[in-house]
Amino acid sequence: MHGDEHALFGAALAFLAAAVISVPIAKRLGFSPVVGYLLVGIAIGPVGFNVADPAVVSTVAELGVVMLLFLVGLELKPSNLLSMGQYIFGLGTAQLILTALAFALLAYFGLGFGVAAAVVSGLALSVSGTAIALQLLGERGDLASPYGQRTFSILLFQDIAVVPLLALVPLMAPGGEAEVARDPKATLLAALIAVAAIAIIVVSGRYLLNPLFRVLARSGAREAMTAAALLVVMGAAGLMEAAGLSAALGAFLAGLLLSESTFRHEIEANVDAFRGLLLAVFFMSIGMSLNIDVVLGHIPSLLVGTLAVAVVKSLIVYLVFRADNIAAQDSMRAAIALMSAGEFAFVLFPLGLGTGILKSEQADLLIALAALTMILGPLLFAALSRLLPRFARPETEPPADDFADADGSVLVIGFGRFGQIVSQCLLAQDVSVTIIDKDVEMIQSAGRFGVHIYYGDGTRLDVLRAAGAETMEVICVCVDNKEDANRIVEIVRASIPNVRLFVRSFDRVHSMELLRLGVDFELRETVESALSFGARTLEALGVPQTAAAARIADVRQRDRARLERQLEEGIFADADVFRGHKVEPEPLTQPEKP
Repeated sequence: MHGDEHALFGAALAFLAAAVISVPIAKRLGFSPVVGYLLVGIAIGPVGFNVADPAVVSTVAELGVVMLLFLVGLELKPSNLLSMGQYIFGLGTAQLILTALAFALLAYFGLGFGVAAAVVSGLALSVSGTAIALQLLGERGDLASPYGQRTFSILLFQDIAVVPLLALVPLMAPGGEAEVARDPKATLLAALIAVAAIAIIVVSGRYLLNPLFRVLARSGAREAMTAAALLVVMGAAGLMEAAGLSAALGAFLAGLLLSESTFRHEIEANVDAFRGLLLAVFFMSIGMSLNIDVVLGHIPSLLVGTLAVAVVKSLIVYLVFRADNIAAQDSMRAAIALMSAGEFAFVLFPLGLGTGILKSEQADLLIALAALTMILGPLLFAALSRLLPRFARPETEPPADDFADADGSVLVIGFGRFGQIVSQCLLAQDVSVTIIDKDVEMIQSAGRFGVHIYYGDGTRLDVLRAAGAETMEVICVCVDNKEDANRIVEIVRASIPNVRLFVRSFDRVHSMELLRLGVDFELRETVESALSFGARTLEALGVPQTAAAARIADVRQRDRARLERQLEEGIFADADVFRGHKVEPEPLTQPEKP
């Protein structure tokens, strides 16, 4: 027993040292840490230092994937998940069916596999590595992007599809159909158990977990909160696995049900540290499980097979994303992120071997092939991230909209947070408004709310004239870029001098620039909100509302007087004097203490 304890301690020490060494080296070389984990896993595996049994390590390491899916569920909300349904069941189904069919045909006609073996191989290789893909997208901060959301949807569909796929393999085994036909009650019972497990997680998450965390929070014991968070993850995963479902899917459901909890951030902080460490162990375990003897004995066929899997899978994913109008570069990133085989392959191939569908040599080669794709995927993703910016073509600006039906009396340039509120005030008074913006995504979002925004660059005189600037009573410049605002003012003052200009300013220095340019009205973007905030704070301290309003009016008047005095006295007579220098704020009242 004493020797086993020393072996366990040595293995833990080796894994921690490997994680500490591999990440800086991978980062230094410009690769994802996943690559470092996979390669160092080979070094500490059976062909290297042999620090632990890969089968035992992989069992523990799968907890990293479970916790990853739990945290992904925490980041989502049920409403967001429902809105992603078309991607989950649309793109996910298309990717899985097309990829599995392509691989099955290659295995059947190219490698001489039987029908059942070809189908099992195709399904296993078509499922992508959830941990690898999410890690790669998370490092780039692309999970919230359109292609990142679609990539996650496909991964989620694959995790859901694990359940029927696991049930399908025994049916395809020799005599499997007869076995099910002889015992249909057992099949029905298994389905009922699965439904009951999901129901238990849903009900517990809806009615029990929040009260539990509320009680623990009142106790003030942080370690109890951490233990409870781990209990939720492990309990949901264990229950689903006992019911014959995916443990990762159970953790995802638990995270999803807690996504709207007031304790979400506390739970996330407690689990995240364990998730990172266990994921590192998971990737190292994949490297450890690689059968080097099989690899060395079949190097040519494995290289061809890995290349074939990479090309076929990437091409299908790329075409699926392009069919959904995702940009070419983002479609390529998604294709490489989803190229790697998934954790599920290391479950399905041994299952196929145990049921007699796959032969021993076939299972070993397929496991080695899956592991090689897991190593190749992060390498290609890192290379792609470096190469794409070099070959990216400069984006050509689309032509401005046709302003033939624009008849506003006020022109609002810029429909960001500031411009939206200005426009709402005008529209509420039935003022006819023409709004232009050059952010295509903003225009599309506003269209869903019934607001017509014209595409156009307000810094171009031809666009301003086409939008009717010469007939406007007021032009409101609400852009959030100081240089763009100044350019618009200069163009309008030079070519359309009679129109009134109301401009949003960035700060005090920008206000003075605009006043020199002759605007009719300027307002610093934060001054009125800060004054309103100050008034409410005074009222909260017991100052009567009228007295607070008078005090705020006094502060506003003195601030304006100082601005006009600075402008007249020429403190910033030349814009070059203050450009690039930080302007320190000065108090309006003399402080009592230095």
